[in-house]
Amino acid sequence: MSNPRQATCRILELIEDGILDRDMVINSCLKYMSESDVRDMAHCNDFGLDDDEEDEEDEEDEEWE
Repeated sequence: MSNPRQATCRILELIEDGILDRDMVINSCLKYMSESDVRDMAHCNDFGLDDDEEDEEDEEDEEWE
């Protein structure tokens, strides 16, 4: 059976082999993805962006009071 994640696996191999820079790949992925995709990925991986957004909204509410 063919590997459905060939490109993903190859990029990870290139990072592990030091051919691609990890930070460059991260930046490329984030810039390529839509804001909605980035938000969804962060949510699915529990990166805590939802907490940051709630904190920012609370701060904005306090400024208006």
